[in-house]
Amino acid sequence: MSDKVTSLASGHEGTLYDQTHAYLQRLRGGEMGSLPAIFGILVLAGIFEIASPFFITKLNFANLFVQSAELAMLSAALVFVILLGEIDLSAGVTAGVAMAVFIDLVKTQHWNWIPALGAGFFAGIAIGAVIGFMVAKIGVPSFVVTLAFFLGFQGMQLVLLGEGGVYRVETPAILAIMNNNLAAWGGWLMLVIALAVSFVISLFDRARRASYGLVNKPFSMVIIKLAGMAVIGGISIYYLNLNRSQGSIPISGVPIVIPISIAILFIGTFALDRTRYGRYLYAVGGNPEAARRAGIKVVGVRVIAFIICAVLAVVSGVFHASRIGSVDGSAGHTIVLSGVAAAVVGGVSLFGGRGRLAHAAIGAIVISMIDNGLGLLQMPAGINFLVQGGVLLLAATIDALARRRGGVVSRN
Repeated sequence: MSDKVTSLASGHEGTLYDQTHAYLQRLRGGEMGSLPAIFGILVLAGIFEIASPFFITKLNFANLFVQSAELAMLSAALVFVILLGEIDLSAGVTAGVAMAVFIDLVKTQHWNWIPALGAGFFAGIAIGAVIGFMVAKIGVPSFVVTLAFFLGFQGMQLVLLGEGGVYRVETPAILAIMNNNLAAWGGWLMLVIALAVSFVISLFDRARRASYGLVNKPFSMVIIKLAGMAVIGGISIYYLNLNRSQGSIPISGVPIVIPISIAILFIGTFALDRTRYGRYLYAVGGNPEAARRAGIKVVGVRVIAFIICAVLAVVSGVFHASRIGSVDGSAGHTIVLSGVAAAVVGGVSLFGGRGRLAHAAIGAIVISMIDNGLGLLQMPAGINFLVQGGVLLLAATIDALARRRGGVVSRN
């Protein structure tokens, strides 16, 4: 095994200087990715820590992860359609309808929670397929289709839930997602698995590029990436494993929602980066006509993107039901706008063809930090919306200027 690793580490590869120069060139061309969002996280953390002594604490550190999980999943869902240059305004209420189906089957039909949840996901798949068909095959603008679904599904939620409109979630497995924590060793095991999987994928990528005669990134960059993951992950897990309870009952450990979210984001990222469908999705989002002429089935790619968006939206709905412990008729009515904001703030281009799931997750942390920090400062809700709107406008402006800059550089 060591000989194989050594052979993969050597061979035809670029230098660290070349990779750094190429990265700086991409920045100059407007491909900043999530860099502005990461800078925003650092700035917000400094501002809120100065303004409130309760922001950087063990309890709030864990709360921030839990609060951002639902939004991160919804923004990741929206990435699949935004990459096409489309939008899905109904993603939030799609999640609401799916959870209404789930709770109706459990409460009134007395189904077991597992098939009931499966029925909720099936409802999400069906909704995504219908939206995708209307957009991709019939040609109705996605804004119009999803706005119609957004309005209609609010009524469907009320029909499914009845006059009461609120049902408690009493399924322990669902409630545990957002409210329970891993044992201390579970967090460390999660980090080891993440590092091992990342290392194996890096070796696989290097072997594949070498087989095609392509230049590999220097092996030192793989080590630097793994070291960064180990340091950031190790500090986070150590901090989360500390007792953060303010009462007599200790509370510690990595929230269960974190490994679930990481696993889903990893699978989605793998699909986008290393599968044929992912390559087709970026191609269609970048230039649909060129993709069609290249033999890509554009309609199928679009429909599948809306289905994936709906499925991940349902996952965010499960997170929401777990966090608040109930399903109600207003679920998902407003979060979709925050999901779009999170994706754009994270660096996903509204023009299509550029962005990653990790960018959306980082953007979700930014939006959640604003909500969390202003809440600690006891600011009115209006201030929260004003700040989020300003951040979204700034991110969209940066994206537009970056694309213009990239166009200028590419012509030079």
